[in-house]
Order: sequence, then structure tokens, then C-alpha cells
Amino acid sequence: MKEFIGLENYRQLFRDPVIPNAIWHDYFLVLTKVIGIMILALFFAVALTQLRIKEAPFYRIVFFFPNIMSVVIIGILWQFIYNPDIGIINAGLEIMGLENWTKPWLGSLEWALPSLVLPSIWAGIGLFMLLLMGGIMNVPKNLYESAEIDGANEWQQFWKVTVPLIWPQIKTSIIYIVITSLNGSFVLVQVMTRGGPSNVTEVMGSYLYEKAFADYQFGYGAAIGVLILVVSLITVILLQFILKREKVEY
Repeated sequence: MKEFIGLENYRQLFRDPVIPNAIWHDYFLVLTKVIGIMILALFFAVALTQLRIKEAPFYRIVFFFPNIMSVVIIGILWQFIYNPDIGIINAGLEIMGLENWTKPWLGSLEWALPSLVLPSIWAGIGLFMLLLMGGIMNVPKNLYESAEIDGANEWQQFWKVTVPLIWPQIKTSIIYIVITSLNGSFVLVQVMTRGGPSNVTEVMGSYLYEKAFADYQFGYGAAIGVLILVVSLITVILLQFILKREKVEY
């Protein structure tokens, strides 16, 4: 016979020691992904549009290629890269004579979570690079010519002309990264570490999967899902306020 427990699942959320750590891990991945992806995507977008590189179409395909791959395939690929015995990271360190730096990356309590940052950034650069490139290519060339006549160097042109005019694309990219990270990073975690070792890579999504589909606590899993929704909404609302700025027109 089924028993009605009311709000017990939500009370359990506040008593569960894994939940605060999972939220911290989610925000750690969100912050590092936003910083890493935006810096690299913006750098490559500017380079491929402003430097007139002949091979630009080829590089666009290369950078965008991870976006057409399944997240599961990306996770498996990086598992091999991080493998302590046959992985290219440890092999490269050994070739350079840095054997002391080799470690079981995904099995280390200290390095397991940071090790998830690289594949997350690698998988996301291409999409946002193309989005930013579209914004940069729409900036009128005469604005750069005017800035150059006024004595602005390339760095000043970037901050005073390019960034303000592509701010809508930058803002959209940041919000999209945050939303997809809070709701979708668990796939990479599930494939590469399954939340381990000792829950040091557990995120809210992977913990929901573990409780609902491994322990069959569907009610508690649903409560975790509601928490993910609430955290995502609050984060996006705060981001909208933080990233708000006057629209620049030309």
C-alpha cells in the first residue's frame, strides 16, 4: 500500500550532505566553462574574422566538429586521454621527463573534478565561436577605420568597438552555457566518473539519476529535479541582471 509522505522528500534534501557538494560542483563547472569557452571562442572568432586567415573555413570545421559528436562519445574519448596507463596526457608528461606529474586523473580526489573542465570546454568552443563570428562580421568596417584614425590600437578597438557591438551574442552565449551546464553536465560526469571517486564529481543531475534509476527512489529523484529547476531559474535571473547593459547602436 502506498503511503503519502507529503514534503518529506524536500526535507530530506536539506539533510542530505551530498546536495551542497553537488551544487558546488555544478557551479564550479559552470564558472570554469563560461570563462574557458568565452575566452577561447572570442579569441578564435576575432582571429578568424580579423586576421584574414586563408584556412579560416577549415578551422571553422575543426573547431565545430566536437559539437556534432555525442556527449557520450566525447566522454569515452577523454576517458582514454586521461587513462593513467595508455592516455596521451601521462604519456606526454613521461616523454617530457615529468614522470612525477603523472597521475590517475579521473581517479584522484584532487584532480577528478578539474579534469572534467577540459572536455567540457573543448566540446563547446565551436558553437559559440561561430555565434560570435556572426556578430563580429556584422560590425561595420568603417567603425574600425574611424577608431584607427583616432589613434586606437587593436586592443582598444577590440574593447571599445567589437565587444560593445557583439554584447548581445556574448550575453546569449553565457546564459546558454550556464543553462546547459546546470542541466546537461551530468551526462559527461556519468560517462567519465559516475560521480566518483567518493562523490567528488557528483553533480545534481548525476545524483538525480543515481537516486531515481539506480536506487529507485523516484520521489526523491523528482525532488532533486525540482531543485535543479529552481537553482537554474535563480541563476539565470541573476545573470540577466548582472549582464544587463545599455544597447549600443551604430
